[in-house]
Amino acid sequence: MKPRLMIFLSIALLAGNAEAAGDKTGLLRDVTGRVGPLLGSASACQSIAQSRIQAITDKFTVVIRDTAPSDAERNELNQMFDRTVADGRSAVASGRVECKAVDRQLADLEKSIAGPSLPPAIGPSSVAATAPTAPIVPVAPVAAAPTQRGVTDREIRFGIAAAFSGSNKETGRQMKLGIETAFNRINDTGGVDGRMLRLTAVDDGNEPGRTGEAMKQLYEKEQVFGVIGNTGTPTAAVAVPYVLERRMLFFGAFTGANVVRHDPPDRYVFNYRPSYAEEADAAVRYLMKMRRISPKQIAVFGQQDAYGDAAFAGVAKAFRALGLNDGDILRLYYQRNTVDVDDAVNQLKAQRVPIKAVVMATVYRAGARFIEKTRDLFPGMIYTSVSGVGGSALANELALLGPRYASGVIVTQVVPAVSGYSSAVLEFKNALGKYFPGEAPDYVALEGFVAANVLAQGIKRAGPQFDTEKLVDALESMRDLDLGLGTTLNFGRAEHQASHKIWGTAIDETGKFQAIELE
Repeated sequence: MKPRLMIFLSIALLAGNAEAAGDKTGLLRDVTGRVGPLLGSASACQSIAQSRIQAITDKFTVVIRDTAPSDAERNELNQMFDRTVADGRSAVASGRVECKAVDRQLADLEKSIAGPSLPPAIGPSSVAATAPTAPIVPVAPVAAAPTQRGVTDREIRFGIAAAFSGSNKETGRQMKLGIETAFNRINDTGGVDGRMLRLTAVDDGNEPGRTGEAMKQLYEKEQVFGVIGNTGTPTAAVAVPYVLERRMLFFGAFTGANVVRHDPPDRYVFNYRPSYAEEADAAVRYLMKMRRISPKQIAVFGQQDAYGDAAFAGVAKAFRALGLNDGDILRLYYQRNTVDVDDAVNQLKAQRVPIKAVVMATVYRAGARFIEKTRDLFPGMIYTSVSGVGGSALANELALLGPRYASGVIVTQVVPAVSGYSSAVLEFKNALGKYFPGEAPDYVALEGFVAANVLAQGIKRAGPQFDTEKLVDALESMRDLDLGLGTTLNFGRAEHQASHKIWGTAIDETGKFQAIELE
């Protein structure tokens, strides 16, 4: 008898269903409905070590893989397992199940898998039932790696949920373009341990109300291993809880907001880029120290959501660090997914002390509209924007308006200048020209390219028999990764943000970016 089937029969007997041994699918369904809630409850208890839960999860996913009669039933069982795990977590969160009871049930299950003793049964969803006495088949150790969703011998499937329609669609398109450029380049050299990297894209239109369904499509229908390059801050607020509930990797999102930067960091969430707060802080310091702008003459203009909040927090932090009062900062808003900036313009006009510089946290069309409406009213205004605007898209919008609108607009960047000659930029531009001829190098695409290469390095370090947990461990051990950016990248158990480097750029009258020194 195969060791994995022996594990399955042991758990089946544990659940009191030995007489149904001929109906593998029925047994699997019943056992899944018992094991899943227990593991979910255990994962919600901080007192229970993650390694204990993962050891059983790994064995059970192997059982499903090797015992389910067909791919369709295997996928259905995996989805059922995920749902029951979520039910178990909810049971603890709502107080219906106590962690002490869960710990005892988990210990009993561990004994049943490790040897011939008979523990109490796994309760269906309450984790409280007990099993009838029955002999347990001894279990041999499992040597092979568990099946991992989205991973085959030939490929690893990733997903991206981003705006591919609406006012911010260029940002989504460019992020996808950068990731696919990196994936194509890696695949042409044999992939990672012989596996090709694939990307499936789903449009959420930068609307949080659509993000949940987009994530569900990637997870349930597309069966992706993890998510890379999602764009948007309000949408991330929906996507992050979804992936955490399913222990799925959420990597390299195009947002600098705190929703993906908890302290301590969420285990499955990793960022390449610096935060919007870091960018805004760098912009304020530049305005004060390099351009000699008085703090009272600096305003913040941004989306009325977590994206704008993050940039404002960075400006306020810079003020406090310099011993200044952050309570008097002028804050201007516009509604997300619109270009209605009239209220902000009117507030700017009403100020008794003239504003000389604006730190912006907008999407590119709203930012361009604001500059268009204020450039003539305030001829000497200095405009700076965080990178979330999509620098190249903003420059293109302003160039259409005319040279005087584009000239001098500053954008902080989280990657080097695309016009530069760092090895990472040269690799990106060569690959872009090869796989997507006619596409101009873009800052968002470069960010996606870099993030994808960092992820590939993590997969390579995790080894051929990797899964999500091994990949997370490999990423957390990554130190001094040099991709030719001019700065090294680092992760750690308490650090899930690879880079803290901010680059300065300014748009010239032709709509091209020129590098500037921020300090």
